[in-house]
Amino acid sequence: MIDPASVVDRQLAAYNEHDLDAFLATYAEDVRLSMSEGRTVRGRDQLRGLYEEQFAQRLCRAEVVGRLVERGWVVDHEVAHGLGGEPHRVLVAYRVREGLIDRVRFLS
Repeated sequence: MIDPASVVDRQLAAYNEHDLDAFLATYAEDVRLSMSEGRTVRGRDQLRGLYEEQFAQRLCRAEVVGRLVERGWVVDHEVAHGLGGEPHRVLVAYRVREGLIDRVRFLS
């Protein structure tokens, strides 16, 4: 069994390295992201569209300042940098199934 936290760690490393292909490889083909403002992103293609420009600008970076892991869910308290003027604190819940992230919920 693959440790869910290690999958999320690989995803975070790819995010911080701005490696879009490695980032997408940590997600299931039918991934669903629920954004805090009610927007939903479905599938790797939409996920690519969401992050492509951000990665190309090479400004985004996130750090984990707290983590809970339970039954396939990894809930990170993250500080996001480069997405605006000031760092932004966010809670993100990742569900890992069969070694891939298949659900993401931005909680703040």
